[in-house]
Amino acid sequence: MTELTTHLKVAGDDAMRVTAEEKKRIWKERARALAQGMKENDADDFLEVVAFALAHETYAFELAHIREVLPLKQLTPLPGVPSFVLGVIHLRGEIISVIDLKGFFQLPAKGLTDLNRVIVLESRQMAFGVLADIIVGVRRLFRSRIQPNLPTLSGTQAEYLKGVAEDGIVLLDAEKILSDEKILVQ
Repeated sequence: MTELTTHLKVAGDDAMRVTAEEKKRIWKERARALAQGMKENDADDFLEVVAFALAHETYAFELAHIREVLPLKQLTPLPGVPSFVLGVIHLRGEIISVIDLKGFFQLPAKGLTDLNRVIVLESRQMAFGVLADIIVGVRRLFRSRIQPNLPTLSGTQAEYLKGVAEDGIVLLDAEKILSDEKILVQ
């Protein structure tokens, strides 16, 4: 046996003889190191969002602007409204208009299915629903990793863009959408 092999074998044998106290010390040290590495988990460092699909792309709204998410049921179409307004729904005694961002952003239309959901956005001034093809889930996006713009988006999409996450989720500016008079239907 070579000297190096003998040295490794002895070191391996010593590693097998670690006491229970030494193991606890090592685990505590590792836990402390991991906890220090999680500084990005501070509440101010991330946004909680609801991610959803629209025309094969993933978009998101900040959770702070969402009242609720519900299945699309009993949509009543309205005559004489812009094409991006799908109609209204009755929600616990309140009439909520539902818009289709695909129509507003000139994305390809897919038609309605049982998977469609309505994301009810709310501000002090108004509330309305946004049609989603499917809900992807709730995510945490680190603020430091959100790219402020995306060169491939232009026009209406870019106007309502808040940023793009590293995993390709397009973060929409719910405040701007809620306050935009182009969306407001009288």
